[in-house]
Amino acid sequence: MDTRYLSPGLDLPRVRRIGTDRPLAWLWQGWQDLRANPLPSLAYGLLFGLGGDLILLTALGHPHLVSAALSGFLLVAPILAVGLYELSRGRAVDLRLGFTDSLLGIRRNLPSLTLFGLMLALLALFWERLSAILFALLVEADPARGLNFMTATLTTPENWPLLLAWLIAGGLLAGLVFASSVVAVPMMLDRPEIDPISAILASLACVARNPLPMLIWAVLIVAFVLLGFATLLFGLVLLMPLLGHASWHAYQDLVK
Repeated sequence: MDTRYLSPGLDLPRVRRIGTDRPLAWLWQGWQDLRANPLPSLAYGLLFGLGGDLILLTALGHPHLVSAALSGFLLVAPILAVGLYELSRGRAVDLRLGFTDSLLGIRRNLPSLTLFGLMLALLALFWERLSAILFALLVEADPARGLNFMTATLTTPENWPLLLAWLIAGGLLAGLVFASSVVAVPMMLDRPEIDPISAILASLACVARNPLPMLIWAVLIVAFVLLGFATLLFGLVLLMPLLGHASWHAYQDLVK
């Protein structure tokens, strides 16, 4: 596969050009990792499921915040999957890790991973506040309409411009976070010398060099997460570990 340095002036990893079939290969490899580490992987899946429950409980009584909460879940998921990356990393070198062992991997690059996690958390908080403001404008602070905000919004033409603005803002933010983090967290876990800025630049380079495969991967991630929530969160117990392990293989495939 063709490779090149991200920039002649930066000492960053090389980025490979990949085919459009690779995202499906990552899912298959992730499934093999899950089968090899069923108990710790599903333990992480259970934590994701509980996190989804917490999100829904937080949004209970505030239906206009449900979509923002789900988006926030997607924004912070990369840092929450660190243990899954560590399980995949261990399996690659024939090292069998337990749940507790996988948690300790973060110590190799704790400052960078912590800083990156704080950045994602701030973005999630920003989006929650922006989403709350936009939906407050959509339902005009009317509690009766708030309970049926989606129906009211979709059936009221006057609300469509604000709804479109919300969709565009959310899409841009989600795209930025995906492009910045698609390989950043597994890279920082795997390479202690990598700082958050270098990891973000490498991630952006992966997306720029492979726009179509990365678009396919992004669509698959969103579809799997939505499927997990559509199954009353039970699907997250299996699907989130699968995506976490697959993301490790995406990093291995994209970065030399």
